[in-house]
Amino acid sequence: MAAAGATVLWPMDRYTVMGFAEVLGKVPAHYRLLREFRARFRAGAYDLVLLIDYPGFHLRVAESARKSGVRVLHYIAPQLWAWNPGRAKRLAAAVDRFAVIFPFEEPFLRGLGLDARYVGHPLMDRGDLIGRDEARRRLGLTASDRVVALFPGSRNQELHRHWVAFRDAGLALARTGQVDRVLVATVPGKQYPGSSGVELVAGQSDLVLAAADAALIKSGTSALEAAVADVPMVVAYRLHPLTAWFARRVMRVRWIGLVNLILDTPAVPECLQEELTAERLVTELAPLVDRHNPAALAQRAAFAEVRRRLGGPGAAERVVDMAAELLP
Repeated sequence: MAAAGATVLWPMDRYTVMGFAEVLGKVPAHYRLLREFRARFRAGAYDLVLLIDYPGFHLRVAESARKSGVRVLHYIAPQLWAWNPGRAKRLAAAVDRFAVIFPFEEPFLRGLGLDARYVGHPLMDRGDLIGRDEARRRLGLTASDRVVALFPGSRNQELHRHWVAFRDAGLALARTGQVDRVLVATVPGKQYPGSSGVELVAGQSDLVLAAADAALIKSGTSALEAAVADVPMVVAYRLHPLTAWFARRVMRVRWIGLVNLILDTPAVPECLQEELTAERLVTELAPLVDRHNPAALAQRAAFAEVRRRLGGPGAAERVVDMAAELLP
C-alpha cells in the first residue's frame, strides 16, 4: 500500500498477534489507536472506511465510523462461519457491505442478514508465478533433487512453537534418504537455531515453494499459496495452550486449513497442538515427496478444484467497484 502511494500512519506490525491469550498485551495500544480513529471520524476526515481483515479491532472501528456517519466496507470478512455467528447483528449495524474472498462466505453471510459479495481471492491476481524449473535453477537445485520446503511462519510466537518440530522433521527425512534437500523459507531478522543440515533461504518464499516437491506449512494463507502453486503439503499449527483450549470450545468447523475448508473435506493432513511432533510430520510428509504417490496425486486433484472455486483474477478491481458505490 505504501508503494502504491498510501500514507501509512500506524504500521500494523506494531499491533498484530495471533490468538486469544496473546492479544492481551496489545490491548492498551489498540485502545489508543481506536481513540485516534474516533477523533478523526468526528472531525469528518473520511468519506469511506475500507477495513481489511483484523476483525476484532475493526468491528470497533466500524462502529465508531458508523456513529459519525462514515460508510464502511469490510474486505475479508470476519470468520463467522468458524465461530460466533451471534456477532452478525452487531456487524450488520456497523458495516454497510462485506467483500468476501471464499465462495462459501457470500451465501453464509447473506443468510445471516449481511450484505456480502464474493469478489474472488487476491491470490488469483498474481501473474508472477514462477515455474518449477526456473525456481530450481535460481536456487541451484537439479531437476532430480527431491526437495521438501519448510514454512514455520513469520511471527516470533509461530517460530517459537513450530521451528524445532519443523526442523527435526526435515532433518529426519534427509537423514533417512527420503529427500535430498531441505529448504527453509526464512524471514530476515528471525532466528533459526540448530539449522545445520537444512538450507535457509531468506526473502524468497515464492521461489522455495515453487521449487518444492512437498511442503510443511503453518496454517494460513501460505497453505492456499501452495495449493495455487500445486505443491502437496502438510498443514501444522500450535497455539498457546489457553488459546487452544478456548478455540476448541468455540470453533464451528472441523478443519483449520483453507484447502480443507474450501472443499469441506480433509484433503490436506492437519497436525495441530499435541499432534505437531516431528515423528507425525515425517509420517505425513514422506509420501508427498514422490510426485507419483497416490497421496500426492490426490492432493493435486484437490488443488485443481480449489483453483476452480476461487475463480479468475480481478478481486482488487471488484473491491474498488464496491467502494465506488459507497462513496458519496
